[in-house]
Amino acid sequence: MGANLRFMVNVDMTDRRILLALTELAKRSAASLAEHLNLGRNTVQSRLNRLENEVLLGQEVRVPPHALGYNLLAFIELHVEQHHLASITESLAKMPQVLEAHGLTGSADILVRVCAVDAHDLFRIHGQLLHLPGVTRADSALAMADLVPYRTSELLRHSLSE
Repeated sequence: MGANLRFMVNVDMTDRRILLALTELAKRSAASLAEHLNLGRNTVQSRLNRLENEVLLGQEVRVPPHALGYNLLAFIELHVEQHHLASITESLAKMPQVLEAHGLTGSADILVRVCAVDAHDLFRIHGQLLHLPGVTRADSALAMADLVPYRTSELLRHSLSE
């Protein structure tokens, strides 16, 4: 697993309630969250501190790429020579149009989510990826619609009901 991934073994029901409240009420203070959850402010604050250090994957604001003029979203499957995986990963991390990349099982090795200004820009990005040392093939699929955007609130609700 990547160095940026953090795993916490014990996210209890109170933690899950706090996390769900954060997804719905992100700009609220600890005191406001405590009132909403009917918990003590110190309990919520201490758990928030722990969750920020052990569970939450950063506080980056999610700006939709189209708001910045990147109107195309595509998924590119990379087929790579495994001994180049580290250098390919480093190169992907340096490309601003790469929104995320995942190692895969199956026929492709890496799934890269990219944004582009237009078709010409996507062609350029695709070529840039294809020319990385160790990449043997790149297959693109253009996203036509964002049907279910990234979310974890439904997963949190489900885990609270189990």
